[in-house]
Parts: sequence; structure tokens; C-alpha cells
Amino acid sequence: MPRTIASIEARMGSSRLPGKVLADIGGMALLSLLVRRLRLARRLDGIVLATSVAPADDALVAWAKAENVPVHRGSEDDVLARVVGAQAAMGGEIVVEVCGDTPLIDPDLVDRAVETYLAGAGDVVTNTVRPSYPQGCEAQVFSFADLAAVEREVRDPAVREHVSLHFYETPKRYRIAHLEAPEAERLPEQRLQVDYPEDLELIRGIHARLSPRHGVGYKLADIVALLRADPALAAVNRHCEERAARAT
Repeated sequence: MPRTIASIEARMGSSRLPGKVLADIGGMALLSLLVRRLRLARRLDGIVLATSVAPADDALVAWAKAENVPVHRGSEDDVLARVVGAQAAMGGEIVVEVCGDTPLIDPDLVDRAVETYLAGAGDVVTNTVRPSYPQGCEAQVFSFADLAAVEREVRDPAVREHVSLHFYETPKRYRIAHLEAPEAERLPEQRLQVDYPEDLELIRGIHARLSPRHGVGYKLADIVALLRADPALAAVNRHCEERAARAT
């Protein structure tokens, strides 16, 4: 089977919430929750942290050493080159792109995306283009060969910052397979990524309610059921807005 690697894009220098990836969630770093959930996925052969050479990110290298996560350091701004370097260092053949501010990504969803890719459904398997899952529960899978070709050929700053953007903006070149959420996981209006203090408050609230029973292994369906049953919790970050990948 091709070697499947999840590369986590993370750095300390967020413009909206600096240091968010090491923020505490239930006694562990946000990245620790993310990694521990990813390790429950059956279709991953490895996980690598793709961070930058900026001195501020020395803290992430220390975190990764403590969590036994391999690290690749590259450009702070050229995220595409950094991810390609991380995947190359790990011998990745299939890329699972993961943003470091999405600690509630579901391992079953990761497995579904990888299995869909392996079945030949498309050059890219994604649930980001046609929203049905909560925001921050992204599953994006594509070949390392295709990503490396983009890195060699495309100099567009937006593509260098947003790793998979080129695939979605050139759909005639790539076959895109879209994942649709089952009803138990469907909540596209809900933010579950961390960009603002209110996002972090929500993630902490979800984890506090679900971890006593499930540890870190609660399912996306558990999260959606909780938020449907507790509108006040779901509304904590409702006013927060996502920033577009490409300015219009």
C-alpha cells in the first residue's frame, strides 16, 4: 500500500491568536489533542509536524519531541514548500493535509477520505468545497507527486500559503471527489477550528463535556449531537468569521 502521511501545518505566529496551537485544552496542548485523535486513524502510516524555522517555533519542536512527533522545519510563509519538505522527509506517497488549528478532526473521517482516494474516486478527495461537515473537520487527501508538481510549478503567493488551493482552482486538471456528511455529522454552519478566543472557548467546552466518557476518542457524531442539544454552547463563536484563502 502507498505510504500515507498526515502533515500538520502549524506555527506559533498566528496573527489572530498567537500561540493558539499550544493553548491548553483539558490539561493538554491543542496540538496534543489533535495528534492523539489522528493516531486513532487506521489508514495513517505516520504523522509529521510541518513548522517553520522562526525562533518562536522552537517551542513547537520541544512539544513535538515530548509527544514523539517527527518535525520538519521550513519557510514561515511558504507553507506549500514546507509541507512538501515534510512529506518528502517522511517518504509520503499519499498526503493527508491537516491544519494545526483543527483539534477535533475525526479519525474515522480521515480513514474514509483515504479509503475513498485509494478506491480511485479522484485525484483529490475533500469535504471542503461543498460544505456539509462542521468547519474545522476538513479531510483533504491527494498524492505527493501532484503536490510536489504544484510546488515546482506555481509561484502564486496564495497557493504557496494555502497548500491545496491550486487543486480546487484548476478542476479541469484534477478529478475532485467530494465527501458528503451523513446526517449525524452534518453541521456546516458550525466553526470547530481555532482562530479566535471564542473558538478556543468552544473547543474547551466540547472536550470538557465529552472527554469524561470518551477520552480523546469522541466521534464527530458525538460533537454534533452535543451542539444540537446545547444551542448556547454552539453559539459561543457564532459571530466569528473565516478568512478567505484568496482576497477578492
